[in-house]
Amino acid sequence: MSATHAGSAVASAMQLVPGRPLHQSRDARGVVFEPLDAAALAMQRNVHVVLSAPGAVRGNHYHRAQHEVTVVVGPARVAWRVAASATAPIETVDVPAGAAWRFEFPPGITHAFENTGRETQVLVAFASQPHDPANPDTFRDPLLEPRQASGPSSSSSSGAAPSTGSP
Repeated sequence: MSATHAGSAVASAMQLVPGRPLHQSRDARGVVFEPLDAAALAMQRNVHVVLSAPGAVRGNHYHRAQHEVTVVVGPARVAWRVAASATAPIETVDVPAGAAWRFEFPPGITHAFENTGRETQVLVAFASQPHDPANPDTFRDPLLEPRQASGPSSSSSSGAAPSTGSP
């Protein structure tokens, strides 16, 4: 992860975001991890699961009111910046294949997720407010562009998330 912070307000907002790997229990059956502890889970009002195609980019938006916690199963590239500042640096982190990382995005932090792998990627997002399709708290602010899909199993869709509240 790298960035040159322009001002202490930007730097302190960025300090809130960096992801952290989650502890995983693995055995012959697969993997188990807990995305939130009991206290964090009690504060959530919405949860949604997103399956992203290889090369797809989801997110590319920020929220004015809601706090979002997103768990990403890699391989993935996660990007963020302070939405109110187009000159703020874009921070990125690459989540390794098979790892589950948790990211917290306070209001005003633009966030995006790119599936950098060759398989379907899983994102689980928890939001502090219920989703209201009539008045979504989602504002487009592109950070990542989708890769051009190639090969026989590729989709013709860009994979970019619409501004509907989905990550």
